[in-house]
Amino acid sequence: MSRILFLTGLLALPAFAAEPVLYGRYEHIKVEEIGKVLPAKMDTGAMTASLSAHDIERFQRDGEDWIRFRLAVKGADDTRYEMPLIGISQIKSRAEEADEIDLDGEPPRVERPVVGMQLCIGNELRETEVNLTDRRHFSYPLLIGAKTIRDLGAAIDPADKYTAGQPAC
Repeated sequence: MSRILFLTGLLALPAFAAEPVLYGRYEHIKVEEIGKVLPAKMDTGAMTASLSAHDIERFQRDGEDWIRFRLAVKGADDTRYEMPLIGISQIKSRAEEADEIDLDGEPPRVERPVVGMQLCIGNELRETEVNLTDRRHFSYPLLIGAKTIRDLGAAIDPADKYTAGQPAC
């Protein structure tokens, strides 16, 4: 009898599983370390998050690798931000941006510095890895990739936008 109750309980588990939070294709996200709310594209086709930055410079502080950069977003001031470097990502170039294609027909990979940032969407605050690159030629200065979307326990409705409202963290 206890075996039947146990199996019945297992069958009921999916009914109690949390539904994913549904976000739109575009959302307002606050980047805590820089104190700014930016429009972001929620992109399930990208793996990582990416922030628009320029004057990106690697340097040493107390024997550790750090990154110094300025925001490359509309209305940004001349503030220089400094953060510990947590890695270098290898990102596949977009085909229309690549000057050359390799023998397999793939665009080359580019290296981008990665920093840890706290991102607030709606009332959810998450630490995530963000690569830095100049995105001024794109419509959205912040791109949120599949890894962060998964960490948020979220799903994206491509027909909707700004469902989370202004960040409230």
